[in-house]
Amino acid sequence: MPMPPSPPSPQPLRPPGQEPEDTPPSATASEPAPTNPRVRQHRGLARLLLLVLAWLSLGMGVIGIFVPGLPTTVFVLIAAWAAARSSPRLHQWLYTHRLFGPMLRNWEAGGFVSRPAKRAAALTMLACAALMLVLDVVWWATALACGCMLCVGIWLWLRPEPPPGDSR
Repeated sequence: MPMPPSPPSPQPLRPPGQEPEDTPPSATASEPAPTNPRVRQHRGLARLLLLVLAWLSLGMGVIGIFVPGLPTTVFVLIAAWAAARSSPRLHQWLYTHRLFGPMLRNWEAGGFVSRPAKRAAALTMLACAALMLVLDVVWWATALACGCMLCVGIWLWLRPEPPPGDSR
């Protein structure tokens, strides 16, 4: 019985400066996404599920930019993790993106969170807590949400910041 043909292997990532002619300059970056030899590229259904997880997480992260209380960073980290195992192209795009790239590189370099990101998260959580108080949400839901946001805020402010002068 003949074996079914295997799916084509993903195209290798080109080093910076060797993009195809039709690639817009904004899509290039001076720092390619890291390649971890321990990260296994999945095939078949597992690859498809990881790719769906990557895109859904990325979509939730983008929505989180505009919706207070919905985290962006967590979803982008999940998207990068899933993309590393399913789509080198998406993974590269995330690492070279002007908004998501620095966040991912900081996290990978040592779990760093920049001070502006900490401030933005803290202000967003404060706005959500104030909104819950103004809208007169049931006391237990407000208490639970504020308790969770307080824990996340403390954890976030305890994260190290990137070293000074680091161009991440």
